Amino acid sequence: MRSRLFSRRQSILAIFQTTLAASVGGFWLGSAKAQVDKLTITGLSEARLRTFEEMVRPYVQSQELKKERVTLSLPMLADNGHMVPLSLKIDSPMTEASHITHVYLISQRNPVPLMAKFVMGPWSGRADLSTRVRLSGNQNVIALARLSDGNFIYDLQEVVVTEAACVDNG
Repeated sequence: MRSRLFSRRQSILAIFQTTLAASVGGFWLGSAKAQVDKLTITGLSEARLRTFEEMVRPYVQSQELKKERVTLSLPMLADNGHMVPLSLKIDSPMTEASHITHVYLISQRNPVPLMAKFVMGPWSGRADLSTRVRLSGNQNVIALARLSDGNFIYDLQEVVVTEAACVDNG
């Protein structure tokens, strides 16, 4: 018997198909495989540098966009792309009349550009957050904040990553 080497994605797909076939009796196997293949082809295989416009257009559309009041902090050089510390501060009164409603962290190179989405409101008290993100190589990261009036503010920072995460587009 000839042995084959599988990528991680192929192995996960094979396990998913086997589990699905065992639990459902193979009835939905064809459509599930088609959906997983479609996801692989259209979404996760695009680890390329996107333009600024490509990164923000799905969120901003025709609303006003300004580079102000958002302070994005990332290390300029990240030794490991698997856990890059990120902090964000937005100057907003966070009152019922004027507050941040959503914050989007967008990657220029990751296979899936939207790294995180946070929902905020006047109940948040302040618009600050800290987290860790995965980065697939050298790229720009955008913190995009939606204001309660529908407009957007942002900050952008470049990061050099020595050991990239997401190298298998997964």
